[in-house]
Amino acid sequence: MRFGTSSPRPFGRLPLAGRYPAAVALSLLALSPYLILTSATALMEPRVKEDIGGTAFELQLAGALSNAAYAFGAVAAADLVQRAARRRIYLICEAGFVLSSVLALSAPGIGLFTAGVVLQGLFTGMLLVAALPPLVTGHPVERLRTTAAVISLGLFGMVAFGPLVGGLVGSLGGWRPLFAGIATLAAIGLTIGALTFEGNEPPDRRARFDRSAIPLALGTTMLPFFGVSWLTRGSFSDPAFFVPVGCGLICGVFLVGGQYRKADPLMPVRPISNTLPVVGTANAMLVGACFTSLLELTETYLTREAHYAPLRVGALVTPQIVGVFVAAVLFRRLMSTRWTPYLALSGTVSVAMAAGVLLTASTGNASVVVPFAALLLGFGAGAGVTPGLFLAGFSVPSAQIGPTFALVELLRSEAAFLVGPVLLHLALTTGLAHGFHLAVAIILALLVIGALLLVGLYALGGARPQPPDLESWLAGSSTAYHSPALLAALRKS
Repeated sequence: MRFGTSSPRPFGRLPLAGRYPAAVALSLLALSPYLILTSATALMEPRVKEDIGGTAFELQLAGALSNAAYAFGAVAAADLVQRAARRRIYLICEAGFVLSSVLALSAPGIGLFTAGVVLQGLFTGMLLVAALPPLVTGHPVERLRTTAAVISLGLFGMVAFGPLVGGLVGSLGGWRPLFAGIATLAAIGLTIGALTFEGNEPPDRRARFDRSAIPLALGTTMLPFFGVSWLTRGSFSDPAFFVPVGCGLICGVFLVGGQYRKADPLMPVRPISNTLPVVGTANAMLVGACFTSLLELTETYLTREAHYAPLRVGALVTPQIVGVFVAAVLFRRLMSTRWTPYLALSGTVSVAMAAGVLLTASTGNASVVVPFAALLLGFGAGAGVTPGLFLAGFSVPSAQIGPTFALVELLRSEAAFLVGPVLLHLALTTGLAHGFHLAVAIILALLVIGALLLVGLYALGGARPQPPDLESWLAGSSTAYHSPALLAALRKS
């Protein structure tokens, strides 16, 4: 079976093995450096472009392919952990991230820089699957609530911190020292991991390479992300945009459909095709896409229309961090209760409120409006995405949480990094003064319609709020949630 539990091997005891703070530190250091860069890049792009001589399209393509590599890396790692020990994967990927960061910071031109940031994304995606599941399942049930809050802070706290970092670099310079600092953080993570991360016996060393899922996952990520990058130099009518985007989305349909039909799938599509995990995953996709789009639109509007300096822009959106922290604290309190679905919905509502606030923004009041909107955005991202991730993860046996995280992150990344560039191009081509508000209005409509559909789907599934059975889930004896089938209430009538 592809999802068997890993039996321990008689490895020597490591100095920090079994210590929860060390496990938290290695997980955060595995993910945080790259996540900071994903939201810092936009504000420091002019400095990078000036230094290495790349065009706007080339830098956009480098970032897009890096994000695609992150999503693909999670799927690739889900396949690899069946045959190789997680410790080995972790150490190789963390060391690879350090080297790829050095490659990017030392790049004299756009080619090596692109190679470096793409490898950064690939290794971080693999680290997501190698490092997070042991943190979730390898400690007593009393630690789960704190772990959930840590994951929320790790995924979105660093994203919220990124614009301030990017603003500092964009205004003061020093993108190469920033990459050096990122490499140093990863090196610290590698050291802690070497002292903490215990080895394991892989579930199935004879498991075959998934020849259908991996190529389709590559097409699902790389093709559409290239297509939306083309909008930097083209239009919606260009074949270089709609052909790769269309082909990539078709690959995604075949990937998910094929995994649903397989008896021994790489990712557990069938187990998470019930009401709770579908609603949680769809909510994470919706909130993630709208959060990323609103942040990118706001930064562009403040930079190009209001002519704010990058540091000022980064400072104005920094209240996101407070919102993410509040959401993480709430999730820690509510994760073991029946209120998790409601928290996920509150995240969607909060992002919608942020969009409504941004509709009132102008070059004259942006300094007042944007920080309040950023606070709502941060809370929405933390409350909407991470609870959705756990609604899916707790709906499968604990041994399957790694592949489940890979699937949800693939879908969330696909939504987040496709919608934003499309709406940004729409805003720019219609005139930013008007186009910004048009794009924000579209996002608000998507959030309202999406929230109503998700509430309806939850109700038509006949789902009832329930606390997760965390002890049985950690023991591997059952799932934490026993979710009704999709549209179960309609089928009974």
